[in-house]
Amino acid sequence: MTSALLQECADVCGSDAVVAEPAALLTYETDAFTLLPAAPEAVVFPRDTAQAAGVMRVLHRHGVPIVPRGAGTSLAGGTVAVDGGVCVCTSRMRDILCINRRDRWARVQAGVVNLRLSREPAVDGWQFAPDPSSQMVSTIGGNAATNAGGPHTLKLGVTTNHVLGVTLVLPDGQVAELGGGENAIEDVPGFDLRALAVGSEGTLGLITEITVRLTRVAPAVHTALAVFHSIDDAAEAISGIIAAGILPAALEMIDRLTLQCVEEAFGFGFPRDAGAVLIVELDGMAAGLERQAERAAEICRRRRCREIRVAHNDEERAELWKCRKKAFGAYGRFGKACCTQDGVVPRTRIPDIVRFVDAVSRRFGLTIAMMMHAGDGNVHPVLMYDADDADQVRRVLDASSEILRECVRLGGTITGEHGVGIEKTEHLREMFGAADLAAQRTIRDVFDPDRRCNPHKVLATGAACLERLRPAKGIAP
Repeated sequence: MTSALLQECADVCGSDAVVAEPAALLTYETDAFTLLPAAPEAVVFPRDTAQAAGVMRVLHRHGVPIVPRGAGTSLAGGTVAVDGGVCVCTSRMRDILCINRRDRWARVQAGVVNLRLSREPAVDGWQFAPDPSSQMVSTIGGNAATNAGGPHTLKLGVTTNHVLGVTLVLPDGQVAELGGGENAIEDVPGFDLRALAVGSEGTLGLITEITVRLTRVAPAVHTALAVFHSIDDAAEAISGIIAAGILPAALEMIDRLTLQCVEEAFGFGFPRDAGAVLIVELDGMAAGLERQAERAAEICRRRRCREIRVAHNDEERAELWKCRKKAFGAYGRFGKACCTQDGVVPRTRIPDIVRFVDAVSRRFGLTIAMMMHAGDGNVHPVLMYDADDADQVRRVLDASSEILRECVRLGGTITGEHGVGIEKTEHLREMFGAADLAAQRTIRDVFDPDRRCNPHKVLATGAACLERLRPAKGIAP
C-alpha cells in the first residue's frame, strides 16, 4: 500500500475519507462473522457514485484488491479482506434521493439504513418490506448485495423482489445502470442484469444507488404467540397453517434453549419448559382478519399447542416480538461470542434438522440454540464459543459445515439470506455441478476479469478460503 495510492484516493474523496492507521483498521478486520479476521490495508469512504467510480479507477490502475463494505453486519464474512487490499465503504452515502409514493418507489444511496426507509416521514404509510434482524443498522446496499430476508419476507418476498434497479460501479470504474434505474420501470426488456447484481455479494462491483419498490403498510395486524410442547408439534402447525391457504406476514420459531435464555435475561413470563414458541403474525384488511387468525389458532391447538397469547395493541405486539428480537443479547450469557448459521430446509424437515443440530451440539461439545424463519424453512443455529480458544473456533467451523451439508441432504440450501461470503464457498460444490459453477464464474469474469473485486468470496478458486485463513490464526485444519 503506497503513499501515492492513498493520496490519489484522498484526491478523489478528501483526506478525511481515507483510513490507513493500523489501529483504526482493526475495526474493519471482520464483519459479524468474527471467527477469522483479516484487516484491509486501507479503507476509503466515498460520498456518492462519482467519488466511488473515481476510487475504483485508482484501485484498477494500481491492481489492488477491492473489498466492498456497508455497515459490516454480514454474517458470512462477506467483507473480510482475505488478501488485504482496500475496503471501499459506502457508510457515508446516506441520502434518500427521491421518494415517489404515487408510483411506489424510492431511490436511495447504498448507505441508507434499512429501518430509516420505513420510518422516514416522507414515506408516510409505505415501507421497504425486507426487514433483516439487523435492520436498525444494516444498509440497503448491503441488503441488496446479500439478498437479505427477514421475519416479514415470508409473505412479500426477500430483497430481490423489491429492487427495481441498481447503480453498479464496475471494478475498472465504469458506472452501469442495471434494471429500471432512476425511472423505476418494472418491466425492462433483455437480460435481467439487476437480478445478477442483487445477491452478488460485491463480486461484480460496488452498488452505490438502489431503486426500491415501496409497499403499503397493512391496515390491520394480528400477532399471536403459540407455546408448544415440542419442536415437532410446532413444525406440524407451521405446515398446517400454510396448507390451509393462510399466508402469514411472519411465522417465526425459537427453541427451548433460546426461550430459557431470553426468559432468564428479560423475564417475559414465558414457560421455561416449552419445547418451542411460534410467533404467528397476520396482516391485511381488518375485515376477515380475525376469522383467519382463529383458523390459524385452531390449527395450532390441533397440534397440541398448550397456550396462545394474543396481542391486543401495538405495545403488546412489541412485547411478544421481544422474545425473538432480544435473543442475540441474551445469548451472551452462554459464551463470549456466537456464530449465527444460516441454512434452509423444507418446512416439513424442520424437526429433522433440529434433531441433527442437537446431535452435532453433543458431538462437538458446543452450546447451540435455534431460531427460525420457520414459514420458509430458514433455520438459524447459533453456535456459542470462546473466541480466544482456537480449538473451540475449529469445532464451530467444523460443526457449521456438518449442519450445512445436512441442510442440502434434506433438500434445502446452504443459505437463505446471509449469503456465501468466505464461510460457505466450499459448500457450493455440494449444490452445483462443475458446469453450473463454470457458468457462474464466466458471468463474474465479464464484470471483473481480474477477479479483484471481493476476491475469495462466493465462487472461490483454489483452496477454500476458510482453509487459507485457518493456519494464519493458529487453527488446526
